[in-house]
Amino acid sequence: MAVDYTVIVVYLAGMLAMGWWGMRRARSKSEFLVAGRRLGPVMYSGTMAAIVLGGASTIGGVGLGYRYGLSGAWMVFTIGLGLLALSVFFSARIARLKVYTVSEMLDLRYGGRAGVISGVVMWAYTLMLAVTSTIAYATIFDVLFDMNRTVAIVLGGSIVVAYSTLGGMWSITLTDMVQFVVKTIGVLLLLLPIAVVKAGGFGEMRAKLPTEYFDPLGIGGETIFTYVLIYTFGMLIGQDIWQRVFTARSDTTAKWGGTVAGTYCLAYALAGAVIGTAAKVLYPNLANADDAFATIVKDELPVGVRGLVLAAALAAVMSTSSGALIACATVANNDIWSRLRGRTAEGERDEVRGNRVFILVMGVAVIATAIALNNVVEALTVAYNLLVGGLLVPILGGLLWRRGTAQGALASVAVGGLAVIGLMAGYGILANEPVYYGLLASLAAYVAVSLATPATDTAVLAAWRERLAGREVPEPVPAPR
Repeated sequence: MAVDYTVIVVYLAGMLAMGWWGMRRARSKSEFLVAGRRLGPVMYSGTMAAIVLGGASTIGGVGLGYRYGLSGAWMVFTIGLGLLALSVFFSARIARLKVYTVSEMLDLRYGGRAGVISGVVMWAYTLMLAVTSTIAYATIFDVLFDMNRTVAIVLGGSIVVAYSTLGGMWSITLTDMVQFVVKTIGVLLLLLPIAVVKAGGFGEMRAKLPTEYFDPLGIGGETIFTYVLIYTFGMLIGQDIWQRVFTARSDTTAKWGGTVAGTYCLAYALAGAVIGTAAKVLYPNLANADDAFATIVKDELPVGVRGLVLAAALAAVMSTSSGALIACATVANNDIWSRLRGRTAEGERDEVRGNRVFILVMGVAVIATAIALNNVVEALTVAYNLLVGGLLVPILGGLLWRRGTAQGALASVAVGGLAVIGLMAGYGILANEPVYYGLLASLAAYVAVSLATPATDTAVLAAWRERLAGREVPEPVPAPR
């Protein structure tokens, strides 16, 4: 394993080095939080694909393939569909807004009264997303070094916190590009063909497995619908995804670069399912389906290649973890803390320092929470249920329905969020009903309260349309008394 260890250590050292290099570029709030809004198509596509394809998409996607066959691709497939929908229909408008957070967008659209409560919901989502990604380090480092769970979480989490704190989005962008390349080589170009060959090819796989393993809908219609509701719609509104849209240097880059990334996700989804199906042939009696990825890598790959593929899994986890971490810190600082203390004028350097401190603080909180939690699936389900149930309607409503009001948006967030929490307590965290009924309650509250309250001020809507068109709107000058 010495060669494999060397590959991993060099990879981790490279992540820290890029964090240090990124620190020299992140000298303003825009550079630190959104990479100066300067990413071109290649870097934008690579980093967007890197952040959405994390440990759940890699380790979990292979596990679903092990359990359900080719239809196990649906979870990651719906993530790709969400990214495609965001890129084609919304990303150009989002990029033209020139904001930093989803809550700032809500403030612009509704007149400055919807940001705080939406910020709290978004913060909870990004925090739990970062936690679940951090927990995944334990699985990977256990395979690599037979390492204690807590030590593995602290080690992996500390590396991500270090490079994210140093250079912000620039460091994360640079590391994500490396992680995208490593994932592509490790999973698509190496593990996929090797797994299929080791399993005897597709003919042998069909002969040894039940026919439902090759049924595209074998996982079940209700499960696919739930994936669409949670992951496809979740891609449309998550701060971690929007913050990457803000890095595009133009609305054209956001649209077409995101389309390329979404298409890549669809290929990655199918690859994970095929690898899991091959693992079922090779290891038919694994106690835990999520062990399929680590098992096939450890037992079937040659020295050196094994290290690279494990580095690919580590890359998948790190990209999602770092993206969620900077999103969590950005929301905590810009949407919650700055509003609670009252807005004060700060220089660009002070803002960089403040955001850097928040990444460090949130990073420590993420590591501590990850150590305390055991069930990754439940934590991720809570995060996505709150996001979709509480924020999907007011965000898409603001983009698509002129009659939506600030009161309707606030009612939608409150009713949807509380309904999801109450229904999870009643039906169970992993049940489908909380997100179904929570989303319906959010929609009903939004429409009813918006229609029952005065329409949004025409000046606010005019300013909103100007921002959507990419034109800066000057601050209004008070009339002389």
